[in-house]
Amino acid sequence: MIIQVLGSGCPTCEKLFKLTKQAVEELKLDTEVEYVTDVRKIVAMGLMQSPVLAIDGKPALVGFVPDVKKVKETIIKNIP
Repeated sequence: MIIQVLGSGCPTCEKLFKLTKQAVEELKLDTEVEYVTDVRKIVAMGLMQSPVLAIDGKPALVGFVPDVKKVKETIIKNIP
């Protein structure tokens, strides 16, 4: 499983990155969270908003920062 947070590097995007890392730790998943600040990658996904939580290259959350519970639920829902 590849988990990425894509954003411009703003405080909102950084918050989602930290929450996502926390969620992965709490779920005891053996995966890293990648933080991508290349806005072209967001546009390549067909999106115009950030931050983006992507799982295996597919957007799972777009344009807002939920609480850690929602991040964990989203990750669990997308486990192959």
